[in-house]
Amino acid sequence: MKQLEVNKALEQRIIALERQAALNSKTSSQPPSSDGLKKPPAQKRTQSLRGKSDRKTGGQPGHKGKTLRQSSTPDHIIHHYPQVCDACGAALSASMAENTVVRQVVDLPAPPPPEVTEHRVHLCRCGQCDAVTRGGFPEGVAGPVQYGPRIAGIASYLQTYHCIPEERLSLVLSDLFGLSAVPATLARLIGRTADRLQPFAKAVCRKLSGPQVAVKHLDETGFRVAGKTQWLHVICSPLLSHFRVSSRRGDLLTGVCGLVVHDHWAPYFKMEGVQHALCNAHHLRELQALIVIEKEPWANNMKTLLLEAKARADTRTDDCTVGVCVMGELLQRYDDILTQAVDFHEAQPPLQAVSKAGKHRGRPKRRTGHNLALRLQTRKSEVIRFLTEPNAPFTNNEAERDLRMGKVRQKISGCFRVVSGAEIFCTLRTVTCTARKQGWSVIETLMKPSDQLIAQLRLG
Repeated sequence: MKQLEVNKALEQRIIALERQAALNSKTSSQPPSSDGLKKPPAQKRTQSLRGKSDRKTGGQPGHKGKTLRQSSTPDHIIHHYPQVCDACGAALSASMAENTVVRQVVDLPAPPPPEVTEHRVHLCRCGQCDAVTRGGFPEGVAGPVQYGPRIAGIASYLQTYHCIPEERLSLVLSDLFGLSAVPATLARLIGRTADRLQPFAKAVCRKLSGPQVAVKHLDETGFRVAGKTQWLHVICSPLLSHFRVSSRRGDLLTGVCGLVVHDHWAPYFKMEGVQHALCNAHHLRELQALIVIEKEPWANNMKTLLLEAKARADTRTDDCTVGVCVMGELLQRYDDILTQAVDFHEAQPPLQAVSKAGKHRGRPKRRTGHNLALRLQTRKSEVIRFLTEPNAPFTNNEAERDLRMGKVRQKISGCFRVVSGAEIFCTLRTVTCTARKQGWSVIETLMKPSDQLIAQLRLG
């Protein structure tokens, strides 16, 4: 009997390992890069959670595309006249021109050499008292020679927003602008820029946490700092982004109010004074895994329902909710599907957790589909928040997009050697992401003082 229990436990372990091996970027939150070189067949990889459509691929009718257009004020005009007639060979001149065909070439001029501005402070002797008074240098001009704010802004932008390491950044600035700044100098420039913009980053965090922003997206991801796993946290909205690094994953912001959107990580539910909305993109991926791997029929029904509910929510106007009749029908189907799912799993033989010694331990394990069904049942109001409140989004993609470049930076440059380097990255990432969302010039933003940027912020 004991051997039968051990064999059953081993069978369950094999099933769990096979399921883990079958997961990919379409059926879990794993990134596409984790699929490896032996990727699934093209037909499977092109499957979309949105389902099939009868439309052709590419731009749809009515879509306003962007293309390169001719300028009405070209910088240079070069005239080309034919020399001889193609028909009889007679000579032709410019005065014989009757029509013109125009083609334009858009290109960049050669980068100019760096501009050097010399500040001369003069000493003047007073004609009344014979005292000598010296003029003052402008604010920020502190050394005999230094790099200006635009160079510091460009360096900060390229390193933080485009994840170019300092060694390569030094080469980029040398090749493009003829600057000979070494990596250590660039690191100092970038650090000073972050220190100057620290008040702006704090102001963004305060505004995101407060009532001025009704909906905020939260997420976190592992971050290697000084050889240890730290955590990169983000709180954001369509117009603002704030990043911070912490040694603890559960180090959540306090004083947050309004509606928070997240991926069902349990500690988020301990936040006080907030409403919750869950990311349904995560639910769709989990349901897709149940459809592909376990072949559970209820998962396909729930996936169809969520996508149909999203389509209903997308067609409403900004200030209206889904109709009462439609809402009632969707919620009833939601309850029925989950009731069937729970009944199906409770009818299955229980999974028994067995230790290596063959002893029973703890309560029986639940299957993955059973856990998901119970979770969707328990957190029903948070799952369907996008239906009941017009400003609630369907997914947490806003935060996922903001966090993605932090992982890209880590893949390119490895971990941060010191905590201060990660904090500089978070400050400048806050500034550059917010500037992009606000529609500001990122380079000009990095050159401005914090108080001027705070005064220009749009919240919604």
